[in-house]
Amino acid sequence: MNLWRGQRKGKLTLGAVTALALLSFGIGARKTVLAEGETYDIVIANGRVMDPESGLDAVRNVGISGGKIRAVSGGTLKGKQTIDAKELVVAPGFIDLHEHGQEPRNYQFQAHDGVTTSLELEAGTDDVDKWYNVREEKSLINFGVSIGHIPVRMKVMHDPGPFLATGDAARRAATEEELSSIEEEMEKGFRRGALAEGMGVNYTPAASHAEIVEMFRIAAKHGASVHVHLRYAGLREPTTGLAGLEEVVAAAAATGAPLHVVHITSMGLKYTPQLIDMVAGARKQGLDVTTECYPYTAGSTALQSAIFDPGWQESMGITFKDVQWAETGERLTAETFEKYRKQGGIVVIHSIPEEAARTAVANPMVMIASDGMPITGAKVHPRGQATFSRVLGHYVREEKVLDLMTALRKMTLMPAQRLEKRAPVFKNKGRIRAGADADITIFDPNRVIDKATYEQPLQYSEGIQFVLVNGVPVVKDGQLVDGVLPGRAARAPISQ
Repeated sequence: MNLWRGQRKGKLTLGAVTALALLSFGIGARKTVLAEGETYDIVIANGRVMDPESGLDAVRNVGISGGKIRAVSGGTLKGKQTIDAKELVVAPGFIDLHEHGQEPRNYQFQAHDGVTTSLELEAGTDDVDKWYNVREEKSLINFGVSIGHIPVRMKVMHDPGPFLATGDAARRAATEEELSSIEEEMEKGFRRGALAEGMGVNYTPAASHAEIVEMFRIAAKHGASVHVHLRYAGLREPTTGLAGLEEVVAAAAATGAPLHVVHITSMGLKYTPQLIDMVAGARKQGLDVTTECYPYTAGSTALQSAIFDPGWQESMGITFKDVQWAETGERLTAETFEKYRKQGGIVVIHSIPEEAARTAVANPMVMIASDGMPITGAKVHPRGQATFSRVLGHYVREEKVLDLMTALRKMTLMPAQRLEKRAPVFKNKGRIRAGADADITIFDPNRVIDKATYEQPLQYSEGIQFVLVNGVPVVKDGQLVDGVLPGRAARAPISQ
């Protein structure tokens, strides 16, 4: 029912007066802005609109103009263009909090997977202005970044690693002078609009507990969440994933900084349920703690990183045969491990039990994020290309471990809410309502599925029929649209 009909010749219609009265008493749960006779840029017609914020799940028509959703209506809307979404789900565009592949090729795969906003928040950058400038007006989808403790530490300590620390930043404590410089760089990043603070303590194991607490203190000062790859992962006491979680929960409690634990399954492995329980317990005690997972039983990282320092087999409960050289797909041996570690490159790590992955995906508290890797060749972990369609197709439709609305909430509203206090731009993302950004994903719930595999990872997902970014179609009838670059910076306010 259309409650709002707008103003005409300076007078409120009866419908508008009624709507205002209902809203003033908290009865009108949704506001639909619809001017009589208005022609929208695009109308999405007859789709099953699912909005996790309001709980709306019904056939509606959506009117879009100027990059914004202007109307959500049960009545007919007139548009310059019309997308027939009959028997399709119309959902907020997916927000990926954890994607390292921030390049045009990655964005194409992400768009095919329903992602409208791609964020590099775990590793981040050491130069926020430069990072955004490189992508401005050149991106298929929206983009954003954190100020990263790893790259800042590498910059200050002159670490030679191209992406992750391999020298002093990984294996030496910072001097007082270096720590002061790290703090200055982190502060600068926040002033320049970084969305969050990125931290990967597992990759900088020589960083002291005191240094980590200080990084949390800086984040708290700027109202920023800290997106942490825990210091420890795996099964071996006293360096389990649970011990790593204890460190950062304590830092969050001591400083007041919001905490976001990345890829909890690859941190907890078979103990993932215990880590999830600890996050839930911290939340019950009033701490602002959230977490995420990807829907796979393997992780991926650089073989030359500190994660593969001696003791990795006992910690993760795996051996050489469980590590796959991404470039060729071969499983490693003791000999090839040493060879490729010296060479440097990406590996896929088969270490996460299926039950751990299923438990995390099913939990309503655990967000979905891909941890996708840059596409540098033919072989890469499939998660960056297919995470969201895998959840919708495999875990929702086939396995039925969670319902569709819960899955969408974990992909859209919850990531937006994680960031909106620091970056108000996210208050208009992750929702289907009048005034929200027209970042919209339209998919066939009976057909959506991941196609990317470990053997053939560069395959587009199926069933994602239309994707709009700021009101511009980037996927139409399941195909990329050529010649459009509507992605915009998702950034926190800039200060001097």
